[in-house]
Amino acid sequence: MSATRSLQYDVKDIGLAGRGKQRIEWAEREMPVLRLIRERFAEDKPLVGVKLLACAHITTETANLARALQAGGADAVLIASNPLSTQDDVAASLVSDWGIPVYAIKGESTDTYNRHVRTALDYRPDIIIDDGSDVVATIIKERKDQIKEIIGSTEETTTGIQRLEAMQRAGVLSFPAIAVNNAQTKHFFDNRYGTGQSTLDGIIRATNILLAGRNMVVVGYGWCGKGVALRARGMGSNVIITEIDPIKAVEAVMDGFRIMPMAEAAALGDIFVTVTGNRHVIDGAHFAKMKDGAIVCNSGHFDLELNLVALRQMSGEPMTVRPFVEEYKMPDGRRIMVLGEGRLINLAAAEGHPASVMDMSFANQALSVEYLVKNKGKLEPTVHLLPKEVDTEIASLKLRALGLAIDTLTAEQLEYITSWETGT
Repeated sequence: MSATRSLQYDVKDIGLAGRGKQRIEWAEREMPVLRLIRERFAEDKPLVGVKLLACAHITTETANLARALQAGGADAVLIASNPLSTQDDVAASLVSDWGIPVYAIKGESTDTYNRHVRTALDYRPDIIIDDGSDVVATIIKERKDQIKEIIGSTEETTTGIQRLEAMQRAGVLSFPAIAVNNAQTKHFFDNRYGTGQSTLDGIIRATNILLAGRNMVVVGYGWCGKGVALRARGMGSNVIITEIDPIKAVEAVMDGFRIMPMAEAAALGDIFVTVTGNRHVIDGAHFAKMKDGAIVCNSGHFDLELNLVALRQMSGEPMTVRPFVEEYKMPDGRRIMVLGEGRLINLAAAEGHPASVMDMSFANQALSVEYLVKNKGKLEPTVHLLPKEVDTEIASLKLRALGLAIDTLTAEQLEYITSWETGT
């Protein structure tokens, strides 16, 4: 751990800051909504006096969120939410150029990750931006004395929201949490377009394979799964969907995809992508059926979507054959390739979502933090949706930034759709 100008941090190499700053500023060009929010925050200072802990993927886009929060007056500390998602040059630049404490190193061990969580909690934050709810869970389990200090939290992922809802059901969630992932300007765009493109980007960068003509099995047909399936089909893949939800399965069929159980798809797939948020959706029995050369990766939040413990027991220790590609050799000679150690392939082997998509997601985060501060002490300790008017504001800012305009209702039209007395 190092200190620069009395600033504490733990990054790979502070000397990478120059390159990181260039990349942060490049991403900022594609984030006009967050820029508009940053400009307003700089003028209004709605976050003065707020101590903020952000557990997120330390990328160029997250850096621009941190800049917006800092402009609003927040005293922020950043830690990585995933050991393989950190961009080391970005982490260095946030420390060196913006004076923000960062504890994140690409490839950090689980022990280092847990130490960073606890170090950041030592800052005694008022608000938590979480990505998977690890920080919130740690406070509830280990730092009960800090719970009373928390104004609220925001959560970026489906997995994290599920954990928060479980905390709520168990009666241990003692402060409000904003389900950022459930905002329409988040999951409609980030999950579908961002995950769709960046997942294929990660697969291609890791393997340099041709997707056209290959059988791609997409495990889960939520918004992320839809995005991956649509983009894979656009690249010429034959897409198979596995699902547990009958409604989503019917939707996949109506969208033109094949649907079948994972036990059947395992023998057919050339490439497997998990996007469920659940554990062991590809299990030992599935690995046992896969063809030689099958490629397996995960674009859900945690690596436990793949039962890599079972795979290792079946095959022994893997061999690294390319960066981010590990080959597991089965006793019968079949080889199974696991990408990015089963962690988020779009961040492990690529750069994550394009900045223009994260623009709206992080606008949601920034405005959620402002909403929590404005409503301190007024919100129930439950999981909340961001108000619809904030969602609409973000979409309107995006249109404005794109130089686009849309129609508005006339007084006559507004009366027609809001009155029960006016009929055909």
